[in-house]
Amino acid sequence: HTPTCCSNVYLPKYNSASDDVSLTFTAWCNSHLRKAGTQIENIEEDFRDGLKLMLLLEVISGERLAKPERGKMRVHKISNVNKALDFIASKGVKLVSIGAEEIVDGNAKMTLGMIWTIILRFAIQDISVEETSAKEGLLLWCQRKTAPYKNVNIQNFHISWKDGLGFCALIHRHRPELIDYGKLRKDDPMTNLNTAFDVAEKYLDIPKMLDAEDIISTLRPDEKAVMTYVSCYYHAFSGKQKAETAANRICKVLAVNQENEQLMEDYEKLASDLLEWIRRTIPWLENRMPENTMQAMQQKLEDFRDYRRLHKPPKVQEKCQLEINFNTLQTKLRLSNRPAFMPSEGKMVSDINNAWGNLEGAEKGYEEWLLNEIRRLERLDHLAEKFRQKAAIHEAWTEGKEDMLQKRDYETASLSEIKALLKKHEAFESDLAAHQDRVEQIAAIAQELNELDYYDSPSVNARCQRICDQWDTLGALTQKRSEALQRTEKLLETIDQLYLEFAKRAAPFNNWMEGAMEDLQDTFIVHTIEEIQGLSTAHEQFKATLPEADKERLAILGIHNEIAKIVQTYHVNMAGTNPYTTINPQEINAKWDKVRQLVPQRDQALIEEHARQQNNERLRRQFANQANVIGPWIQTKMEEIGRISIEMHGTLEDQLTHLRQYEKSIVNYKPKIDQLEGDHQLIQEALIFDNKHTNYTMEHIRVGWEQLLTTIARTINEIENQILTRDAKGISQDQLNEFRASFNHFDRDHSGTLGAEEFKACLISLGFDIANDAQGENEFSRIMSIVDPNRMGIVTFQAFIDFMSRETADTDTADQVMASFKVLAGDKNYILADELRRELPPDQAEYCIARMAPYTGPDAVPGALDYMSFSTALYGESDL
Repeated sequence: HTPTCCSNVYLPKYNSASDDVSLTFTAWCNSHLRKAGTQIENIEEDFRDGLKLMLLLEVISGERLAKPERGKMRVHKISNVNKALDFIASKGVKLVSIGAEEIVDGNAKMTLGMIWTIILRFAIQDISVEETSAKEGLLLWCQRKTAPYKNVNIQNFHISWKDGLGFCALIHRHRPELIDYGKLRKDDPMTNLNTAFDVAEKYLDIPKMLDAEDIISTLRPDEKAVMTYVSCYYHAFSGKQKAETAANRICKVLAVNQENEQLMEDYEKLASDLLEWIRRTIPWLENRMPENTMQAMQQKLEDFRDYRRLHKPPKVQEKCQLEINFNTLQTKLRLSNRPAFMPSEGKMVSDINNAWGNLEGAEKGYEEWLLNEIRRLERLDHLAEKFRQKAAIHEAWTEGKEDMLQKRDYETASLSEIKALLKKHEAFESDLAAHQDRVEQIAAIAQELNELDYYDSPSVNARCQRICDQWDTLGALTQKRSEALQRTEKLLETIDQLYLEFAKRAAPFNNWMEGAMEDLQDTFIVHTIEEIQGLSTAHEQFKATLPEADKERLAILGIHNEIAKIVQTYHVNMAGTNPYTTINPQEINAKWDKVRQLVPQRDQALIEEHARQQNNERLRRQFANQANVIGPWIQTKMEEIGRISIEMHGTLEDQLTHLRQYEKSIVNYKPKIDQLEGDHQLIQEALIFDNKHTNYTMEHIRVGWEQLLTTIARTINEIENQILTRDAKGISQDQLNEFRASFNHFDRDHSGTLGAEEFKACLISLGFDIANDAQGENEFSRIMSIVDPNRMGIVTFQAFIDFMSRETADTDTADQVMASFKVLAGDKNYILADELRRELPPDQAEYCIARMAPYTGPDAVPGALDYMSFSTALYGESDL
């Protein structure tokens, strides 16, 4: 306990020099009783009932004594004095020949002896200077402080103080502005003593406990009185120094804590913002709701390009900065001996990396889905157009066929007409069979449109169903009419063979021309020059068959001419047209002309497509030439950064400068990446889906570029943290080089990390005593828990440096901060808000007040704050 001596203390006047001790002790007691709002006038009388004696002990010890007796009887007074004496004895003080009855009876000698015992225990015993304590410690302190002053030689606590220069020297040593020491004279002790007593009372709150005249007139001043008064000087000056030191230590600790808390808040906000952006973006990338048109899907692809080009790059930078901030914060916490920062649940760097991985997974799947959807829609548009063309041709062919098959004209026909009807029906059956392939093709196309989830599948299915139903009806009607004609055939004999031959040859030829027109007008989709060359080859083969087809046309027309010649020659009465077919020479010639007209159109379409595929090939080669250079360049840079991170060339500052220059050269390469992005966009706009000239895709280049930027930034951050660790811990460059050399020596695979066994071997090489026994394993497990708190099984170089520097570092501890607060609190177990505001800067005082819990100990007073739990919480040993 460090008692505080106060001014304005009641000081009784004694009439003789023998009262010096009583005067001094009375003033000393009043300096403490004043805090409780009371005083004493006569030390022998006022302590007789024991009440003020118990109050004095409570004030100077800060502890609560047993409840006093308030009665006026002698037994009550003896009980109170015994409680006081028991309390003194509990503090390790042996009371010899001092009994409660003597105190109650007003025995002056016993009373002064008891007060002297209290002063020794609570004011002098705790004084410690250079391993000496109590009286010897106080004397050594006086000798150290007055050594530089002339005419001052402190050897005891009586005659050494008679000239007053010792008191003045103590004041001048600590408060030189209060006394002009050069003007003092050794032959004027009265002035010297009164000057010291007046200044101490006015400026140092030390009451006058001694009388100058008594000291001068007495051959040997009372040692107890002088020692009591000098102890007040010691507590006044040493207390102020301790308070200032304690305040500085607390300011330093709180400043570090406030800065770290701000970094934690910044990390939490940046992590929350980034995770929120990822949370909003992933559902958009996972949305696989297809569009019905190519235009809509192309817009989705354009939106995705904007996301990759405009929205994602800033978030990549934020993620990298977040990791840098986290590593810097952890380094500062380790350097200030604070517990590692643990972000809120779901906001760890690993959580952000997992979320980022989910984002990139959804991103990759989304791009593949977009391209597949575009291919699917392109295929669907082609199939739908093909379905409409074939359906239209078939519907045109079947128009009126049901009515024709349901006619009963054979019932009134002549034999020749019946023969004609029969032949005509056979020709129709041939035509019907020829159309079977088209119906099957229509059904197959409709089925494929359904499998590809075509948006207008209901109308396609309905139309296909109508065609199939009609086809079944035509088959049934054809069978029915054929049976009717065969029954009538036996009655009819005459048939015109030429008409029949015309019909049989004209029908397949007509079907061939219709098929040729359909093929010549058919749309095509190709993606390579080889595919368009295949179509061109097939087209040339088709053109090679035209001369033979023209011969067949002329042969068919020759049959018709022969029929006309026979009719004209034999004057046959032919009413109507060929009874076996509706095809006539004019229709054949018109379709033939149409085929000849479509051939050059098809030639032109193939030529244009061939030119487009040549341009696509040029785009493929243009992209491949750049990608085949950029891809290996990125890989080479990644390998070079890896070598730089484990090699030792120059100081850390030199390595940092080299890395930043290296980073600048990498950033200057960005225009080539942008140029490649432009070429990639041209390829996508041309709907080019593969490139045989390179194994690199734009996705590979993007990922490699992002990894390169992240790696160089992370490597720079590691060097900065090493510099921060070196400067904070006082590690020399040679020590760092030694640590790096040892680390690299055992990093066999050059991964930048050490396994558990490699790390153990590295420690042994550096002089750590890790034996191959249970104790050695326990020690190594303790070290691993420090360098690998997440139990990943690896040790990074930064963790290795932190551990090696921590082995020799001297940092603040919770006990040191707690001891500093105890000094500010005047040795109490609690501290008041006013005391914090008096000793600390305003912002840090309010910081402590807001975070300290109320003190709940038995000696608590209103407004008491618990600085012990606060100090342990600063170092993670309890909750703040």
